[in-house]
Amino acid sequence: MGFLNTNIRFLRKNKGLTQEDLAKKIGITRPIVGAYEEGRADPKLHTLQNIAHYFEVGIDDLLNKDLSKKKGDNIKADIEGIGLRVLPVIVNPDNKELITVVPIKAAAGYLNGYSDSEYVEKLQHFDLPLNEISTNKTYRIFQIKGDSMKPIMPGSYIIAEYLDNWKELKDNKCYVLLTKDEGIVYKRILNRISESNEFILKSDNPEYPAYPIDINTVFEIWKAIGYISFELPDAEDLSLDKLSSLVMGLQKDLNKLKTSKK
Repeated sequence: MGFLNTNIRFLRKNKGLTQEDLAKKIGITRPIVGAYEEGRADPKLHTLQNIAHYFEVGIDDLLNKDLSKKKGDNIKADIEGIGLRVLPVIVNPDNKELITVVPIKAAAGYLNGYSDSEYVEKLQHFDLPLNEISTNKTYRIFQIKGDSMKPIMPGSYIIAEYLDNWKELKDNKCYVLLTKDEGIVYKRILNRISESNEFILKSDNPEYPAYPIDINTVFEIWKAIGYISFELPDAEDLSLDKLSSLVMGLQKDLNKLKTSKK
C-alpha cells in the first residue's frame, strides 16, 4: 500500500511510541503493528481509519505520501527534548542502569527498534565501572564502520552519552546520530539549528567532505566521550622520538630559509 508501512513507523517514532504503545492506542496487538511496519500485512479499513484518526492525517496521505518529508508542526524534530521521547534502558537486579551495545550488525535493526524496549532488551548490555561513567546518565556503545573518522579505526566502539537537548550540541565535538537516511553516523558536528535547521557533519579524514543534514531526519543524538578499539597503532606511529625528529627537521629547514633571505 504505497508508503503505508514506512508512514506508520515514522509517525509512531515521531510520537515517541513503542509498537506496544501504538497497539494499545488503536486496539490491536504489538505483532500486528510490527507486521504493518514491515509490510507483511495490511490493515483492514476500520483499523486504517483508527490509525489515520489517531495520527490526525488523511487516509490518502497515509497510503500515498511520504510523510517523513512533510513539513508540519506534528512531525518536526523535538530539538529541546520537551516532548515524550521513549529511551528504553536496561537495569541490573540492583536497579543500576546498564550500557547497551549496538554492534555494526545490529545497526539496521536499531534504526527500526531504537524506541522499542523489546528490541533493545535483545541487545548486549554490561556495566562499565569507570570514574568517567556517571550513574545518573544514559549511555550506549556504538560500533562504527568506515574510515571517515580516522585515526579512530573501523570497528571501534564509541562510548556515548545520551543528549536530550540538541541545542547543547557543541561545534566540532564528536557525536553519534541516528538518522532516517543514513542510519547510525559518527561525525563531528557544526550546530546550525538557529540558522538553517540543520547540522553540518564533518569527518576527521580529510578525504571526506563535510555535508549538511536536516534535523527533522534525526531521531537520536549521543555525545561521544571515549572509544574502545581492538586495532592498536603500529609502534612507529607512537614514537615520540620520531615525532621530535620531524619537528626538529622542520625547524632546521625553517632556519635555513630565514638565513638565505638575509
